[in-house]
Amino acid sequence: MIRLKRLNQSEIVINAELIQAIEETPDTVITLTNGQKIVVADSIDEILEKVIQYKRNIHI
Repeated sequence: MIRLKRLNQSEIVINAELIQAIEETPDTVITLTNGQKIVVADSIDEILEKVIQYKRNIHI
């Protein structure tokens, strides 16, 4: 699970395993494997770093 911020700065926790795609349009939109779309304030680079850190933590 990774913590992200919505546009209104409230926090949301997303299962990183369910992320199918991330795009900036200019807001960052995350598409999950179930088709749900979530708009967040975090950049693609920030999200990728959080996903990489998550994957490292679960494989230790």
